Amino acid sequence: MQATARTPSELFDTRLIYEIPTFQRPYVWNEEDQWQPLWDDVVRVAEAILDADDDETIAQIAPHFLGAVVIKNVAVNAGDIQRFWVIDGQQRLTTLQIVLDAAALVVGELGREDDAERLEDLVLNSGKRFARKPERFKIRPSRVDRVAFEAAMDDDQEPDVSTATARIVSGHEFFRRSITEWAGEKGEPGDRLGALVHALRSKLAVVSILLGEHDDEQLIFETINDRGTPLLGADLIKNFVFRTGDQLRADVDRWNDEFWRDLDDDWWRELVSQGRLYRSRIDIFLQYWLTMRTHEEVPAEQISSHFQNYAKPRLVDIRSAETFLAELRRDADAFRDFAQMGSDTARGRFYSLVIESLQLGTTTPLLLWLISSNHRVPAEQIDRALAAAESWVVRRMLLRRTTKDVNKAVVALLAHLDAAGTDHAGDATIEFLGQQTTDTRVWPSDDEIREELPALRAYGSINQARLRLVLAAVERHWRSTRQEDVSLPTGLQVEHIMPRNWRTHWGDDVVGDPEGVARRDRLVETVGNLTLVTQRLNGTLSNRPWLGTEKHPGKRDLLSTYSLLELNKRVIELPDWTEADIRRRGEAVATAVTEMWPRSVLASVG
Repeated sequence: MQATARTPSELFDTRLIYEIPTFQRPYVWNEEDQWQPLWDDVVRVAEAILDADDDETIAQIAPHFLGAVVIKNVAVNAGDIQRFWVIDGQQRLTTLQIVLDAAALVVGELGREDDAERLEDLVLNSGKRFARKPERFKIRPSRVDRVAFEAAMDDDQEPDVSTATARIVSGHEFFRRSITEWAGEKGEPGDRLGALVHALRSKLAVVSILLGEHDDEQLIFETINDRGTPLLGADLIKNFVFRTGDQLRADVDRWNDEFWRDLDDDWWRELVSQGRLYRSRIDIFLQYWLTMRTHEEVPAEQISSHFQNYAKPRLVDIRSAETFLAELRRDADAFRDFAQMGSDTARGRFYSLVIESLQLGTTTPLLLWLISSNHRVPAEQIDRALAAAESWVVRRMLLRRTTKDVNKAVVALLAHLDAAGTDHAGDATIEFLGQQTTDTRVWPSDDEIREELPALRAYGSINQARLRLVLAAVERHWRSTRQEDVSLPTGLQVEHIMPRNWRTHWGDDVVGDPEGVARRDRLVETVGNLTLVTQRLNGTLSNRPWLGTEKHPGKRDLLSTYSLLELNKRVIELPDWTEADIRRRGEAVATAVTEMWPRSVLASVG
């Protein structure tokens, strides 16, 4: 291994090609995080050159270091152009090329043809044999970025619709615009452009690490510190997969097109919330996919090592490797389609309710296992399994059972499903959950729901978003089949029917009774006393009495006038709202829960 500090004029001054292998991630640098900071550094160096009194002072200006690039010689035939594989640092090298090309374009347009040619020499391999061929450029991007790179670098070619929004094209336009604006700011444009050309050719530098024949490329790739955009676990996995493909002499370009290319797009790489952290969708998918496949909990920071351990025996030859990658890709497509699953299906309800609303992403491996086309689980068995798992989750949530063991329970369930076989997945899920007896896993029975739920403190103990979800489900459940199937409006709020500040209008019957006061304080927080109203109505209801006057209407009057919900229609039929009414309504809600999320007989599924 040889490490040398090299400027662009040293990196690109001869005929050569830096090839970015297929296994490298696509170009991901952007204006805010990399282009603007780099341009600020270039301007700082160029203006230091402008301010220098003589050549000796300019020579003393320290170059701006961009970081490291790791390259390796590629064996070529005699007379062929020199080639290097870029093991790491492709973002830097690609960006350097688009900066140099953008600068050459602007400098030429402003009449500095000699300087423009000096920059073009760092971008293009001269010679007729390279004209209009891919070898004309000194960087050969990976396949996913190739079209966009050529569109950006060919100054006489207008980017088409398919490349106009590509990051490489956007980066080239950013630097072209920035250079044009800076050149015209003040002073003599010729002097400023001369300083810029000097800075770009000789005052930027990278540490070029040339690997030897026996250096471990994979180890170096995984451990090197990428200063630009942090490597995703998926980047390390892709590197491993395609490097293995090279060793098998597989057509890795076809692998990329068929199995991986779409997994590099912005949707997969977007950071999304996962608990208190933000992670890319592709890393989240791979973590859950590995859990599904290995029946082990996979720490987020260890997905690359777990993947390699799992994949190695499945990548022993081209045929087995392509079978493995095809299965991975089918599951990735299923994961991406989660959000498109209709809420009128068991799988769509499970995703919307359990994974999204209840934020139990740890159940994702179960959903993925059940709907995977690799497993071919019968549709009715998928529905039974998901209905059982949904019931298990919701019942435990409402009775305030811990969720700390859900991940381990899902792993154990996956192992049970693999042993039972796909044809009986639903029955096996019901059997497994029904056999759980520990407090951290037990599936609450109908009797437990009916006995415990009406008396439990719900408001303040259960997240309000989850309470809204359950009350909305009760609303739909209580509606008659003769009523229109109308969607509930968004933004409904949880409201206490008997207000928390009940003492003003609702306390005459417990005055001087400390136990009665304490009992009522507990009761107003239970599900029997909770309903849904609009935000505007919620503010109006406030602490009003149940019955009012024509001038000062009470809660029943306002609910009767402004609410169409079945949740409230059943309440306003009552002449008063008492503790006994709260208990009866709590029991009714509990019964609805046992019917909506059944345990013993999943008759509502199918």
